[in-house]
Amino acid sequence: MLEFEPDIEVTAEVGDGETAVVKAKELRPDVILMDINLPRLNGLQATRQITAAVEDARVVVLTAYHDDEQLFHALKAAAAAYYPKTVDPKTLVGAIRAARQGNFVIGDDVMAKPQVASWLIRQFEDLAVFDESPQEMFSPLSAREMEILQLIAKGASNKEIGRELSISRQTVKNHMSSILRKLAVNDRTQAAVLALRRGWIRLEDTKPLE
Repeated sequence: MLEFEPDIEVTAEVGDGETAVVKAKELRPDVILMDINLPRLNGLQATRQITAAVEDARVVVLTAYHDDEQLFHALKAAAAAYYPKTVDPKTLVGAIRAARQGNFVIGDDVMAKPQVASWLIRQFEDLAVFDESPQEMFSPLSAREMEILQLIAKGASNKEIGRELSISRQTVKNHMSSILRKLAVNDRTQAAVLALRRGWIRLEDTKPLE
């Protein structure tokens, strides 16, 4: 679809998040179309790394699992636009062009950076859990927490996780508490199911530890 647009050239296609980061640094494209559900490094993690390392990087995020919290995570990773994969092609092309011009696209609204900041603050206030910091509620998982979540999805115990990552069992417990708090779930199983549903981890990456 994009290759038929006269003002758009597809410079590269990659199949995982780690390669996306490498190619973004190498090619420095105007706009990156990023799937959240990627192996090795999910799309949100890759977006955070790219926007931190590549000046003026513009990332349009696509997801199969669409909700307000996923939108917040994408915007906090400095994505320029966010859409479910069912988005109309013409709408997506328009968002790519808007992102190239330095704008942000949320739904049908094209915004400048100050407008996005104000919008996020309003949404944080509206959606924050009672007596809980909005920053905590929508804080994305760290790289270490994502590693632990992937191992949890494989059925690993705290002892096995500690051995795999060369950290103490108490450190694993501390990370686990942080993961449950950030995802607002009650146990490790719910955390793993939520991460799979949102595309943060993939079924192919959850084979049991040997």
